[in-house]
Amino acid sequence: MTKKLLHKTLRAYLIFSVIVLLISAPLFYFMIEKLYIEDADEALFLRKNEFIKYTVPNVKEADIPIWNKMNRDIKIEPTTPSVSALKDTVFYRHFYDTLYQENEPYRILNAPVTIDGQPYTFSARINLVETDDLIQSITGLFAFILLFLLVGLYFITKRLSIHLWKPFYKTLDTIEQFEIDKAIVTNFSKTDIEEFERLNQAISKLIQKNTAIYNSQREFIENAAHELQTPLAVFQAHIDMLMQHADVTQGQSDILTNLNTAISRLNKLNKNLLLLSKIERNQYVSRENVSINTIFDKQSTFFIEQAEAKNIVVSIELQEEVTLKCNPILAEILISNLFLNAIQHNIYNGYIQIKLSKQSLTFSNTGIKHPLSKKQLFQRFSKINSSSQGNGLGLSIIKKIVDTNGWAINYQYLNDVHHFEIRF
Repeated sequence: MTKKLLHKTLRAYLIFSVIVLLISAPLFYFMIEKLYIEDADEALFLRKNEFIKYTVPNVKEADIPIWNKMNRDIKIEPTTPSVSALKDTVFYRHFYDTLYQENEPYRILNAPVTIDGQPYTFSARINLVETDDLIQSITGLFAFILLFLLVGLYFITKRLSIHLWKPFYKTLDTIEQFEIDKAIVTNFSKTDIEEFERLNQAISKLIQKNTAIYNSQREFIENAAHELQTPLAVFQAHIDMLMQHADVTQGQSDILTNLNTAISRLNKLNKNLLLLSKIERNQYVSRENVSINTIFDKQSTFFIEQAEAKNIVVSIELQEEVTLKCNPILAEILISNLFLNAIQHNIYNGYIQIKLSKQSLTFSNTGIKHPLSKKQLFQRFSKINSSSQGNGLGLSIIKKIVDTNGWAINYQYLNDVHHFEIRF
């Protein structure tokens, strides 16, 4: 499944943005929390140093109970000699808040002090609830700003990319609409992006060069076909004259018959090449309402006789009066070529079934016992059967007429039967 270049680019940006958001938000939270904890610890040590410097010299053991009642977050607690030797310790602890009826986290510092020659423990604490709320608020704000920034960058990149790639998509649309056999001038839009301008110039040169080569080849084929008409006619006339001589031997008659067959095939090839050339040069542009039923009435008798020579049963089902807007000459050529294809590539004692409706025309016929190569089916000079006497242009002409009218042709091989369906 293919994806647009813009979508793949934006997808990469989006994945990167989500990864950045998922990593940076928690990282930012832990970094801010670490900074606030360090700040809280620094405040606790500041309180301790101030207590030792300003309070310890003036406080007596008898003042400790009063001191503890007057200070909520700083306490002087008794300690044992073994504990007094400990260093300052900082840790977390939760205390129950009777006012809010919930446990609240605190950062606590315990430090050994000496009052009146007796060891005591200085205990100071800082409530971390407000700090946590502040950290969460800052982290949320940071995440919002980062998310807003990433979303903004996504849409800005999308709009900018669409604007920047617009010339490329215009060039792509122009290339997709280009057909070398159509006399349509291909113009690319000017762009101020150097790479796209170079691309347009390179494609323009390539199209001009290939169009010139194609026109030269088509002109050569058309001229050659025109020039061959006269010598072929002369050759055919002389062969006919020779075959009418009474002194022609059986061997000479066989040679003349083979020559006559070869000339007939060459004449048919020449006419088909001219027909393809005229179709490609849009010489059949005139269109009118054509009755397909009438064309079948004209051609069916002749082709049914051709089919009977191979014991082929022809079944024709025509919907009442099907009229199409097309060139009448091309319509007749289309149906005659479909008839010829179904007869030439059929088998003895086979059958042909033709169905015509307002939506489609289907030719179904027996033939070789395997499906045809869809890749080579409509290519010029590609023969369905190597033993066929055709020139390999019948299906090419059919495809060309179908494309010229904007129709569609489909091929299927079902139950040993070949189906060619043209949808109008």
